[in-house]
Amino acid sequence: MTAQITATVIAVLLAGAILYLVRRDHLHGSYALWWLAVASATLLLGVFPPLIDWLGHLTGIYYPPILPIIIGIGMILVRMLKMDIDRSRSERQVRRLTQKLAILEQELAQSRRMPPEGDTQKATPKAKELPRVAERM
Repeated sequence: MTAQITATVIAVLLAGAILYLVRRDHLHGSYALWWLAVASATLLLGVFPPLIDWLGHLTGIYYPPILPIIIGIGMILVRMLKMDIDRSRSERQVRRLTQKLAILEQELAQSRRMPPEGDTQKATPKAKELPRVAERM
């Protein structure tokens, strides 16, 4: 019975910590859902230990206590894959934004170098030219 109480306390504390982090805006909602699922699984398997035996028998695992470890490792691998996908997307966005910024800076520098027609003073960008540059993004 002590293992059930321990697992329940851990799950409740984990869920409370997740909700606290979301409330303080330290954890994004989509990540919080993932961690709340982990807390729910911990609570479910902790409160109902025969569920592990039943799932082990259902899946053909002859040593059922290893099942939560296998599930945990699988969830970690899925989470790592999602993090790599998110990081790749962010890197791609940063690269594209950097390229767009370089293009805009180059066009701004060129528009400042070219004097307006009939004017010999230093050129400033025309108001009509700036929206045209922004439309390319």
